[in-house]
Amino acid sequence: MSYELKSATALAGEPCSYAGSKLLVRGPARNLTEPYLAFIGGTEVFGRFVERPFVTETEALLDRICVNLGSVNAGVDSFLSDADILEIAGRAETTLLQVLGAQNISNGYYKVHPRRNDRFLCAHDPLLELYPEVDFTEYHFNKHLLNALRSCCTTRYETVRDHLQDTWVERMGELISALNGAVTLLWVHYDVDQQVLFGHEPALVDRPMVDALRARVLGVLEIPVHTARDAADIDGMFYGQLDLPSAQRMLGPKEHLRIAQQVAQYLRPRLKT
Repeated sequence: MSYELKSATALAGEPCSYAGSKLLVRGPARNLTEPYLAFIGGTEVFGRFVERPFVTETEALLDRICVNLGSVNAGVDSFLSDADILEIAGRAETTLLQVLGAQNISNGYYKVHPRRNDRFLCAHDPLLELYPEVDFTEYHFNKHLLNALRSCCTTRYETVRDHLQDTWVERMGELISALNGAVTLLWVHYDVDQQVLFGHEPALVDRPMVDALRARVLGVLEIPVHTARDAADIDGMFYGQLDLPSAQRMLGPKEHLRIAQQVAQYLRPRLKT
């Protein structure tokens, strides 16, 4: 095992930002004057706890500059609201857009943080009316909130869940349109803990939701993967002594390499020589 005592993300690729963007993405910052491929996504694309995320490995396999626009805990809204990131992705030879979780979007029931989309900010009136018995000031993260709503009333939770899923399809469609549809969806999915509500990533996303977007993109690259715990892939990860449980739930270096190999195989015949 490896330990990084400064922080969980203090690796060779420390977070950086581009142009006027306020979103911290995986560094080091790249030269955008040469042709490049762009990867947009959350924690998996960023490569939390690993020295060489699959974006870096893909660059080595393809010998093409790959710009990592992954951001820890980012959701659809993080990118849709960031014109600078969209502009960078729009200038890429091709863009891979991660299929992100449906819980981390602002919607008719609640508002999330504009960049750290996993953070719950406030409930809107419809949610206050649906759950008058809930004190929403007790919740700071979306999954914690939704777990509490389900525990309180399964039927009312399903109303919120259905709305989130419908909103996700709409919001992902907006993001695809902002990139002129010139994207491939990267659907990396895995089990975290089948015994809990959000035991599968990306959370609340099912095949019909992804299928609803297929006609709007160049393609969908689906890659089932395993957590570092399930793949015995902890060795070579970098994390603080208190971060082991979190690291075990992330993707390890072997899985990142396996993703890169499949991404490279997919992209190679589609790239200009």
